[in-house]
Amino acid sequence: MKKILTFIGAILVMASASAQNWELDKAHTKIRFSAKYLVISDVDGEFEKFDGNFTSAKADWTDLAADVTVQVASISTDNDMRDKHLMSDDFFNAEKFPTITFKSKSIKSLGNNKYMITGELTIRDVTKTVEFPLVFGGIVIDPWGNTKAGFKATGKIDRKEFGLKYKDAAATGEAVVGDIVEFTLDAVLIKK
Repeated sequence: MKKILTFIGAILVMASASAQNWELDKAHTKIRFSAKYLVISDVDGEFEKFDGNFTSAKADWTDLAADVTVQVASISTDNDMRDKHLMSDDFFNAEKFPTITFKSKSIKSLGNNKYMITGELTIRDVTKTVEFPLVFGGIVIDPWGNTKAGFKATGKIDRKEFGLKYKDAAATGEAVVGDIVEFTLDAVLIKK
């Protein structure tokens, strides 16, 4: 009996130490952004098509590895003319650079389900190391038996550092589009 219990214990330890694989639940995930317009207001938008894969073997997520790809042509600001401009060479050049990618390098626990995640963000073939706060919302099993985890990431980037070079100004000198873009990822992960 003691050997059986030892064997079962070893299996449980191995199972808890093995990586768990997750992917974005696209129906319940949002990738939003906001930028200043003429310094007096914000223009908001989102990307509607994206994929993401995540792995973590630790229950506290301190070994989380994230790999996210966003389709630039799925950009939506509720204005077709503005969306076409954002996909042009003034901004993303969606034809030449169809995706935005983020690949994590490390994650640090800050306590109370808060983390700082660091990774490589690539926009227009410009890759920069970025870090931003991440909040873990919890794990639940949905009514259909799927295990899901919730995260919220927020951050800011300077668009010009990634080659989004548009620089028109209003007649009074204010920039038409601000340089700083704020983003929010409300992610629901589904266990594979």
